[in-house]
Amino acid sequence: MTTDLRPSLAAPTPAATSRPATWWRSGAGSLTEVRWAVAATTLFAAGGLAQLAGTPPWLWWTLYLACYAAGGWEPGLSGLKALREKTLDVDLLMVVAAIGAAAIGQVFDGALLIVIFATSGALEAVATKRTEDSVRGLLDLAPDQAARIDDSGEEEVVAAADLRVGDIILVRPGERIGADGKVVAGASDVDQASITGESLPVDKQTGDEVFAGTLNGTGALRVHVTRPASETVIARIVAMVEQASATKARTQLFIEKVEQRYSIVMVAATLALFTLPLLWGTSVQDSLLRAMTFMIVASPCAVVLATMPPLLAAIATAGRHGVLVKSAVVMEQLADVTHVAFDKTGTLTEGRPYLAHLRALPEVEAGTETDRLLTLAAAAEQGSEHPLGRAIVAAAHQQGLPLPAATEFAALPGRGVRARVDGQVVEIGSPAHLLDPSDDAAPAHAAVAELEDDGHSAVLMLLDGRPAAVLGLADRMRPGAAQVVTQLTSLTGATPVLLTGDNPRAAARVAGQAQITDVRAGLLPEDKVHAVRELQQHQARVALVGDGVNDAPALATAHVGIAMGRTGADLTLDAADAVITRDELATVPAVLALARRARRLVVANLVIAGTFIAVLVAWDLFGDLPLPLGVAGHEGSTVIVGLNGLRLLRNAAWRRASAMSTPAGRRS
Repeated sequence: MTTDLRPSLAAPTPAATSRPATWWRSGAGSLTEVRWAVAATTLFAAGGLAQLAGTPPWLWWTLYLACYAAGGWEPGLSGLKALREKTLDVDLLMVVAAIGAAAIGQVFDGALLIVIFATSGALEAVATKRTEDSVRGLLDLAPDQAARIDDSGEEEVVAAADLRVGDIILVRPGERIGADGKVVAGASDVDQASITGESLPVDKQTGDEVFAGTLNGTGALRVHVTRPASETVIARIVAMVEQASATKARTQLFIEKVEQRYSIVMVAATLALFTLPLLWGTSVQDSLLRAMTFMIVASPCAVVLATMPPLLAAIATAGRHGVLVKSAVVMEQLADVTHVAFDKTGTLTEGRPYLAHLRALPEVEAGTETDRLLTLAAAAEQGSEHPLGRAIVAAAHQQGLPLPAATEFAALPGRGVRARVDGQVVEIGSPAHLLDPSDDAAPAHAAVAELEDDGHSAVLMLLDGRPAAVLGLADRMRPGAAQVVTQLTSLTGATPVLLTGDNPRAAARVAGQAQITDVRAGLLPEDKVHAVRELQQHQARVALVGDGVNDAPALATAHVGIAMGRTGADLTLDAADAVITRDELATVPAVLALARRARRLVVANLVIAGTFIAVLVAWDLFGDLPLPLGVAGHEGSTVIVGLNGLRLLRNAAWRRASAMSTPAGRRS
């Protein structure tokens, strides 16, 4: 007799969030680049308002020039240092262009350039700080101290970093394990989701491997240290995140080469436009006017605005619908994704166990109903802190079953619980400990094997020493996961991949429900990195969706890393390029479709901006471009491309992206 106990799906309750009050002292506001960018933007806004209000010119000129000083001193100084090393920094070029604009009366254009580049530098500094903070935070997972057992059997507290291979450490219930090693004495259940991503604690006995930073359960363990602190899995995760981040940074070298060439050409052309007419008898004022006009109309401001508005508008729209995309570069990368890989626990699933089946055994007393069995099991588990026990109690509460009081409760580390309920002795625990291995033909063995083959965690229940029921527990799929897989397959042309540290049977069960055929299970963090790189070797641009610390290196290695926001670890959220703040999987295909539309608008805007710049530069070089017309053309092009990109701010843009991510939407 089997009862399906899958509870109905309920919408998760939004987690309360608050912004730290110390943002200006220890957060992003503590960075010099951020403070100067804020000051420059404030002064620019004040100058613009003063100019629009018709105040005396000296007032808004003063505000604009103060904006120059606040936002331009640092890139200007950096550019001068670069000149000493015989390189031309594009930031210095923009400062010179801004000064040139002011020299011919166009101080607004110059201040706008200053604000754009000051803000860009501030965002880069913030990203760097967050990465450094998150990597340092990861090291906090491993405890600073450990209890080492010396040769005489005495216990001494030492720094975890001082542990050596061969040391024996004692790990008490509820403590984090201080080193990678093997259990030499004791039994317990260990929550190692931070390393392997497994949704359920794993029973550990003599000979089993444990990892630094994982959380010990209710039993005491003695662990033989097998790796020094610098080589633990946690330390390797930190190293892989840093290495992958550095690899991404090197991809910017091509952009730097383009900037150098553009800077040299623009400076040479400006100098030529100023000096050559002087040789032909043109006045200094006329030559300077032509050169500065060229510098304004040839400045990359229009190109920057042609690129940024669609991307920033897409970022804002995605943010309103539960996806935080960290930068415009990430939005561009999302548009290039060809393959999507998913973590299992906490990503495709909710990351917590629930009671899926209760199977009564023939040995149970005749007439015992499944509700009665569940009542006894939940009553015995009320005093347990194990996630499986909490899942059993939650199932009884959902069924509305009253739970009698249990007496003589005892938790047996690594084995289960025992209690007396309504005069009966109830034992719940691992079948490996409660079943006689010699009697493998017993119905209990068959029930356990069947549930485990189906990807469930099987728990045996004894009544007065006789097998009464087998309970099957599993992780619940997120709503709509299978539909998301179908949408992504249609959008990218490739079926998503499942990468998980969980066991193959549990992975296969989830993959079957999600309709994923490529399943790679039992992966440690470095294995996930290898899997991502293997896909990349076949020219795939991989977006990895995950939530745990164990996913962080692979998130940093992937073309785009996407983290689940509510359950994601701090390092995961920082290593990821985008965060799903509401944990709604349906937003993944939608944001990919939105990114592709933003890229199409970027291409259109670049054509518009490039055409304006080419026409205005040619007019200035081969004709006589009036300064007011040059400014109007330059600013007009920025307005056109800006408004074109801002179309993605409408809610209709997200609805269209969501529709386009479905097979029917792509065909229409």
